[in-house]
Amino acid sequence: MVFRTKYLPDGSIDCLKARLIAKGYTQIPGLDYTDTFSPVIKATTVCVVLSLAMTNKWPLRQLDVKNAFLNDHLTEQVYMEQPHGYIDPRFPNHVCQLKKALYGLKQAPRAWFQRFSSFLTQLGFYCSRADTSLFVFHRKSDIIYLLLYVDDIIITCNNSSLLQSFTCKLHYEFATKDLGSLSYFLGLEATSTTHGLFISKLKYARDILTRAQLLDSKLVHTPMVVSQHLSSDGSMFLDLTLYRSLVGAL
Repeated sequence: MVFRTKYLPDGSIDCLKARLIAKGYTQIPGLDYTDTFSPVIKATTVCVVLSLAMTNKWPLRQLDVKNAFLNDHLTEQVYMEQPHGYIDPRFPNHVCQLKKALYGLKQAPRAWFQRFSSFLTQLGFYCSRADTSLFVFHRKSDIIYLLLYVDDIIITCNNSSLLQSFTCKLHYEFATKDLGSLSYFLGLEATSTTHGLFISKLKYARDILTRAQLLDSKLVHTPMVVSQHLSSDGSMFLDLTLYRSLVGAL
């Protein structure tokens, strides 16, 4: 079980999440899975679609799919140890055969993307060749652009009634949460102005500085010693996990 606190853009608590996670890191390539996949949208694609929406004054809606990876059936045979606290006393050495995907499985992202993309295809969408996480609906004068980042969705459309109808179909098919107009997505704070959309990464940068305990550091033009060459000499970082997470966040 993994327990996590989810925060709103202003730093207040949104919800307390408890989730059963499979130990996907113990899976063996070629035995438990054949390949991996991550349904994430490219940053350049997000910028292009946001620019189109602002230029044409189209509305931008944001949705969140609840428990996205739990919607999908597995095509392979995958087994999991009984989770701690829920072990059957009669069969303590038995394992669970998974019928549906779980968070942590190597198969989960691909299974979710296949389920979601097949649903959109049935509605008349097609997947962009430049970015597989961009879906486009174009029929006569109606256009819908949908961006998918795992379980976060941005939708823009040139027809408000069509947009409302489509979001209702999404709500009916998946457990989605309508977050209203675009405000916070992938660390980007989006604020509507009279001239368009103001994009800021202030909160994201502040969160990284807080994790690195550098929030109170003094500002400098070049945040490193310019006269010193990089070397492998010296002591190792005490917290390697923190270092890797900070590099990944950058």
